[in-house]
Amino acid sequence: MLHVFNCSAMSRKSWIEETFFKRECVKFIPSSRDLHRCIPVCQVCQNLIRCCCGRLMGEHSWQESLPPMSLSPGPGQDVEEDWSMELHTKASPTNAYGTIDFQDTATRVCRAKFVRVNVDSKPEMLLQLMLREWQMERPKLLLTVHGGSENFTLPPKVKQAFSKGLITAALSTGAWILTDGINAGVSKYVGEAVKTFGGHDLRKRNTVGITPWGVIDNNTDLIGRDVFRPYQPLGNPLSKRACLNGFHSHFLLVDDGTLGKHGCQQGLRRKLEKHIQLQKIHPRLYQGVPVVCVVVEGGPAMVSTVLDYVSSVPPVPVFVFEGSGRAADLLAFLHKQTAIDRQLEADIKEDFLVRIEEVFGAERAEASQLYDLLLQCMDHRQSITIFDSESEDQMAPDAAILTTTFKGTKAGPAEQLSMALAWDRADIAQKDVLVHRQHWKVGSLEQAMLDALVMDRVSFVKLLIDNGMTMSRFLTVDRLEELYNTPQGQTDRFLHHLVEDVKQTSLPIGYRLSLIDIGMVIEYLIGGAYRSTYTRKHFRAAYSRLQDKEGRRDSSTSLSKQRRGLILNSSRGRSLQDLHFFRTAQPYKPKEQDASAGSSQEIAASPDIDGAPPPFSFNFNDLFVWAVLHQRQQMALFLWQHAEEALARATVACKLYRSMAFEARQSSMDDNIAERFKTYSLEFGQLAVDVLDCAFRQNEQMAMKLLTSEMEAWSHFTCLQMAVSSCHRPFVSHSCTQTLLTDLWTGPLNMRKNSFLKIILSLLLPPAILLLEFKSKAEMCHVPQSHEAMRFGRDSVKSVPAHRGADPVISQDAERGPSFHDKRLGPVSETVSSMTVHCQSWITRLYEFYTAPVVKFWFHTMSYLAFLMLFSYVVLVKMGDQPSVQEWLVIAYILSTAVEKTREVLMSEPRKLSQKLKIWFSEYWNISDFIAILLFLAGLAMRWHANPYRTAGRISYCLDIIFWFVRVMDLLAVNQHAGPYLTMITKMTRNMFFIVVMMAIVLLSFGVSRKAILSPDEEPSWSLARDVLSQPYWMIYGEVYATEIDVCDDGVPCPPASFITPFLQAVYMFFQYIIMVNILIAFFNNIYFDMASTSNKLWKYNRYRYIMTYQERPWLPPPLIVLSHMTLALRAIYRRCRGDAEREERGSGLKLLLGHEDRKKLHEFEEKCVEAYFHEKSDGLHSSQIKRIKATAERGDVHHGGGGLREGHLHSEQPVRVGQSAGSTPGPFSSGRGHPHSALCFRQPTSGGGAAGSMSTRPGVPAHPPSQLDPPTQKWSRL
Repeated sequence: MLHVFNCSAMSRKSWIEETFFKRECVKFIPSSRDLHRCIPVCQVCQNLIRCCCGRLMGEHSWQESLPPMSLSPGPGQDVEEDWSMELHTKASPTNAYGTIDFQDTATRVCRAKFVRVNVDSKPEMLLQLMLREWQMERPKLLLTVHGGSENFTLPPKVKQAFSKGLITAALSTGAWILTDGINAGVSKYVGEAVKTFGGHDLRKRNTVGITPWGVIDNNTDLIGRDVFRPYQPLGNPLSKRACLNGFHSHFLLVDDGTLGKHGCQQGLRRKLEKHIQLQKIHPRLYQGVPVVCVVVEGGPAMVSTVLDYVSSVPPVPVFVFEGSGRAADLLAFLHKQTAIDRQLEADIKEDFLVRIEEVFGAERAEASQLYDLLLQCMDHRQSITIFDSESEDQMAPDAAILTTTFKGTKAGPAEQLSMALAWDRADIAQKDVLVHRQHWKVGSLEQAMLDALVMDRVSFVKLLIDNGMTMSRFLTVDRLEELYNTPQGQTDRFLHHLVEDVKQTSLPIGYRLSLIDIGMVIEYLIGGAYRSTYTRKHFRAAYSRLQDKEGRRDSSTSLSKQRRGLILNSSRGRSLQDLHFFRTAQPYKPKEQDASAGSSQEIAASPDIDGAPPPFSFNFNDLFVWAVLHQRQQMALFLWQHAEEALARATVACKLYRSMAFEARQSSMDDNIAERFKTYSLEFGQLAVDVLDCAFRQNEQMAMKLLTSEMEAWSHFTCLQMAVSSCHRPFVSHSCTQTLLTDLWTGPLNMRKNSFLKIILSLLLPPAILLLEFKSKAEMCHVPQSHEAMRFGRDSVKSVPAHRGADPVISQDAERGPSFHDKRLGPVSETVSSMTVHCQSWITRLYEFYTAPVVKFWFHTMSYLAFLMLFSYVVLVKMGDQPSVQEWLVIAYILSTAVEKTREVLMSEPRKLSQKLKIWFSEYWNISDFIAILLFLAGLAMRWHANPYRTAGRISYCLDIIFWFVRVMDLLAVNQHAGPYLTMITKMTRNMFFIVVMMAIVLLSFGVSRKAILSPDEEPSWSLARDVLSQPYWMIYGEVYATEIDVCDDGVPCPPASFITPFLQAVYMFFQYIIMVNILIAFFNNIYFDMASTSNKLWKYNRYRYIMTYQERPWLPPPLIVLSHMTLALRAIYRRCRGDAEREERGSGLKLLLGHEDRKKLHEFEEKCVEAYFHEKSDGLHSSQIKRIKATAERGDVHHGGGGLREGHLHSEQPVRVGQSAGSTPGPFSSGRGHPHSALCFRQPTSGGGAAGSMSTRPGVPAHPPSQLDPPTQKWSRL
């Protein structure tokens, strides 16, 4: 590893030295024209006379030539020879690059990269150095700061606006700042701005100083190859050279061979700016990097610099800070005076010329030339922006700088939106780009939305949606596939790994994921019976037709590779008309069902691709799942707020993240990835709990409907199903869920006290059922019912529909009264009619009683206890040749139980039999039942034969009854008091594995050695294993076998070395009995105390499984359960003959099937709950801020005698002003780009300016960018 690092460092050194050069003067040309005739040159001349390069003779390098013997020109030489860099300097590999450590910055560590480069270096090489070697982030904006090179004083307001605006604009957009890099003039103010507002990260402080090598004080200290040099910025005050500013992050030290001469860096700086301008602002965008020239103060040369920028093609916008002095103020004055007429009036012009003379100390001729240059600058006035920090209606300086970029470059709306998107400044786009009556090209906003999603710009996605972006037009199959195939490093690889796990094959390089692949991944992660829309038959057929159509269109130009998935990016070349392929979130339904459903969202399975395409039904759900699978948490949180079924999407995200965390751990990936998935899952899980809690506080029945209402967009699952599958214990343990589970458990029975006695009495005496109290329809409206219960309700009571809106024909019959069939019967006596109603009521009560889960539980429990009594009788008495009546009953019970277990497997949620068996065997009690049934069948098969098989069969019975007795513990788990203890026992049994393994190791080590010493002459036999384990095992419980400790006491010859066994036994007893057993007890004790606080929640979570077990189980217990099986089989055959098996599959399970109007009301209630949740959250933040302000005010009253913010201000009707004075130094969050609630600082009382603490905000500028979890301000659009 060290060798690789050294090799990379050497390659970096060689590349820098091969690419960049220094320049040194190789010929001494005196700067003075006086002839010096000293031969040889005297010492005085060597120390006084300088070369045109600025160096003395002794400062030159005479390695390749000898110093001149005389300064006088030789024969034939021109006396007036001019010094030239090309002729009199020589380039050689650079000898100065590395890192500078500035010494005077005691409060923070400031280091900078530097390199000495030739004045004619190639800009592309410089950019490669900055990006590849220095690891600088690619610039999205270039702020080149020009101004005075000498020290000057800025007014406080101008300094505040310049410092805050420049750094805020740079940090918020990822811009580079270019300066001269010296510790004087405007570069010094830039360094102070970085110190005040900049970050500590070197990679974030992209402040580059382009400085002449020859003007740097003590530049010889920097000479060295890849060195780390300490540098003292405070130089000699009498020196004409300048020091480097310590708050720049990088330095390009430009060398033209001169010493002490400024200006050589300007040409290289301008070439570098033009080259950066040609780079892409983002890999996805075609817009170049914009450049903005910021002018602060400046001398006469600044006018020419500004003219060069604004007259270039394309023009570079110039941002001038008015009030900074000299050239900046002259530009600002002339810009305002020539706003209407380009020519100044005579008296104004004369005053302006006098002002130029006074400012620059120039003559009239030079002032006239500068005036002409200033007028030429005004010819490009649209590229010049004047910022007046004294103006009250002026926008924020950072926003003004970025707005200047739009105005000066003459970019179109699409280009401006691309720049704002790359900067991630939605506030700028909202204010200056997405304005009223703006003309957009076809597809430009859709492309901007696609770029915003790929670049993870949450604020831009929100902005585009708020400005009318319709997802039904935007989201197509091609765009969705492009989103899934966006390269994203580790995230992209993880998604490909999931596809490989699903397909059980390796993907080729460059494989392009399809929506069908994504659907398979979603089904794989959610599991169970979940079916993604992307994998349904109608979607596959439409998708195949679309691929075939595109293949025919593309076959004339290239070979179609879509079947192999090797096309990298095929969507950009397609026209908008070909992108209108949309999916529906609903599976295929028969026509008769569509007519009865009354829902506009049900769409035929085979839409005509060439005709009008059907719209997306739940487009935000598709984007939401994409954000989750691509691990874009902030985007997922934002999309979670939109459209309907927020609670469902929260539980789905919780499940997906949890499954992804499990897959990451199974794939042995980085632990941080699994932890990140777990954190995201907990975040969405907490959102689901918070929304459920808010809904439960507002309306209990509506909240419980949210739990079990069918989610059509999510494979007809329910929120409760999804929460249970994701093991979301806080959600299942919530009071709302537990209340619903209690109602499900009791069913229609209305019993509060002694319920088990009433149920047992009613089971023993069925007429007592008519005396029980039942719940009304209104009390049961939120409780979901099984499909059989709803069918029974419709068949038995025709006047009551199964659910509102589900069957309009039935509703109309109920409103009209008796049907035609009833009228045809003619007049019937009231007595017969009353008896009919009573009979129907009694039948309904009987059905509701026997189908209640709590009744099923007690019915099955009583039957099970009777079975245990019979089984105990069978194994305790003598087994005859033929089974007795009791044994036949036991056989019937166990065989019918086996049939019921088979039914459970076949009717479970997963579609594949292997998956059904995997989930069924994941439950411990199912494994126990499977073993018990197999062991009983083995004993039953052997008991029909003569001995010894019958004896073996009886022994199988005796062992088998253990499993059936242990099964009683699962019946106790339903109880609220016994259930948590059973959870503790399960946890202890599961976690004691490793301690038991250690105890077994100690036991074997002693048992084998003891047996080997005491019995050296044993023959091979299976009894050896028993002898090795038997006595050491019972010693764990205190049996020491005292009579066998010394084997020589009986006079029997002692085996060799038998005296060792007592010592081994003593050591074994100490370790096993004293240490290991006590560790095991302490371990159990620790688990008990840990589980004591959570066992109740775990029991509440497991309660769902118990209730659903008896909810789905037939009401007749074994062996009578065979009758229920026969009924279910006949019903299934009847449904298959009618052809509504798929409809029955949709209606299976415990779901609340609502009509269209009821579903609409439920969604509106959910939206209000989510909005109320966000309002409560914002109110909580606001109240916490008020408390902090109050506490700070009270501390201020104590320390300052009551001066400061008073409590009266907090409770008065006058607003409390929390802002920042113009001269104060703001904190890192005061720019409005940090946390939305952290830009709070206190203003001191001002004289004549109103009360201290008045609200001061800039008009038109938002206080903070929109948060991803801001409460929606308008009704969610169902796009």
